[in-house]
Amino acid sequence: MASVTFKGNPVTLLGNEVKVGDQAPDFKVLANDLSEVTLQDSKGQVRLISVVPSLDTGVCDAQTRRFNEEAANLDNVKILTVSVDLPFAQKRWCGAAGIENVQTLSDHRELSFGEAYGVAIKELRLLARAVFVVDSNDKVTYVEYVSEATDHPNYEAAVEAAKQAN
Repeated sequence: MASVTFKGNPVTLLGNEVKVGDQAPDFKVLANDLSEVTLQDSKGQVRLISVVPSLDTGVCDAQTRRFNEEAANLDNVKILTVSVDLPFAQKRWCGAAGIENVQTLSDHRELSFGEAYGVAIKELRLLARAVFVVDSNDKVTYVEYVSEATDHPNYEAAVEAAKQAN
């Protein structure tokens, strides 16, 4: 498993670590309107999946805004941001932040995504910061588990991986 700390303290990640070349695990999360969303709902597209602990924190806010901006330069790439924030909170945050190019998804109900991708933090019931790129054939082409949950991911590498996966 990936080794992750949260504010310098080691945390336990639940689930299985995902690696480049793996078939992307399916998941069941909630959209802002409470409808269920799975990986298969975006089949045939490249997916850049940005995972954040909570949209209401500085780094998570910046990460989501950055990928929202990058979306304009990415053809046939769907950007999903997954957190355990409630769908209502995600919708409110997106409206206040002007986020329109990223789909926010809540893993609050079942931790389905968190466990499938090995990012569920046992001690906090949050998701560890990570980025995954899944190609149109559901193969994982890029993985970054950010070793310190309060640090930023490598935005440039993730965006380049999404471009290459097309």
